[in-house]
Amino acid sequence: MNIREQKIEKVLRRGVSVIYPSEDFLKKELQSSKKLKIYLGIDPTGELHLGHVIPLIKLRHFQDLGHKIIVMFGGFTATIGDPTGKMSIRKVLTKDQVEKNTKLYKKQISKILKTGFGGVSFKNNYDWLGKIDLKKFLEILSVGTVDQLLERDMFQERKIKNQPIFLHEFLYPILQGYDSVALGVDGEIGGNDQIFNMLSGRNFVKIFNKKEKFVLATKLLADNTGKKMGKTEGNAVNLSDTPANMFGKIMSWSDELILPAFELLTDVSDEKITEIKEKMNNGENPKDFKMSLAEEITTFWHGKNKAIKSKNNFIEMFSNKQIPKDVLTIQIKEGDLLADVLVHNQIAPSKSEFQRLIQSGAIKLNGQKILDPKILAKEGDYKIGKRTFVRLKNN
Repeated sequence: MNIREQKIEKVLRRGVSVIYPSEDFLKKELQSSKKLKIYLGIDPTGELHLGHVIPLIKLRHFQDLGHKIIVMFGGFTATIGDPTGKMSIRKVLTKDQVEKNTKLYKKQISKILKTGFGGVSFKNNYDWLGKIDLKKFLEILSVGTVDQLLERDMFQERKIKNQPIFLHEFLYPILQGYDSVALGVDGEIGGNDQIFNMLSGRNFVKIFNKKEKFVLATKLLADNTGKKMGKTEGNAVNLSDTPANMFGKIMSWSDELILPAFELLTDVSDEKITEIKEKMNNGENPKDFKMSLAEEITTFWHGKNKAIKSKNNFIEMFSNKQIPKDVLTIQIKEGDLLADVLVHNQIAPSKSEFQRLIQSGAIKLNGQKILDPKILAKEGDYKIGKRTFVRLKNN
């Protein structure tokens, strides 16, 4: 098998849940001389996390074969909110919030996909959905039926539980489906929780663009309860997390996530993953492999030195029950409020989060819980949450 054939097999196998209309169809497309146009849609509704990385890595596999890659930000659909998997209405974002998130997304995505001349193209569906007039909108609506939309499992669950389905949620898959038409794509990548929406786009392309569109759904990284890792479930590892938090969060994963995470979030070879599986089956400690996984992922996003530092700090904190040797030290002066010091130095993201940490007993000074939210900053070693340590010293 030559190098190109190996790359094609990687596209078709690694991290793939299902391919429409079939694996054979996509394989023939990839074996041809065509330069395919493939896109991934992301609604900029919050921080990017490791769950978003899975389809982005798949896009890179296509990019390595020379195909045209588009990452489309849902600047319009984000103001509606994707109801996928949601049993309640999603918070609607303002245009300013969407633009702020989009700017950060581009920077983070550029670590995975090649940018610049011939690299990934960034698009925003506000550019076309925001300009559709009523006549065109009715034309788009005319190709679908209410029965088709009601087939969604999530909508069925809401009906059974007598929970409302709002009209703007109901129209979401139609708007997302039209993105494929506006972009003129040959294929779409997304998590397997997006299959309904992606197949909507496939149907739209057949009707409006008179051609076939393939859909490749990637596997999801799910915890041991079956919940996918993401911001909605509250178990996301954000790409903007500090190296220490990223490393620590990964180390908190269940052992069942080790092999899927290596497959979906790293470039570790299939042969190496099989070797890890065999070693764990033969009784080797899963923690050692989870440590390697955490180092691998943290290295990619923050660099080797910070990953190694996070690893050593983790070992000191959790294995040896010690304060890290190179703990962050902050100078304080008399009269400083602890809340101001932690927020100013970005140890706590906000005053409200500081209050929440105090109320939950998650801030300790020299091992003792702090209960007063108005306490003055004092010298000593502080533990904030499960993984953050800081030392305060008088100026």
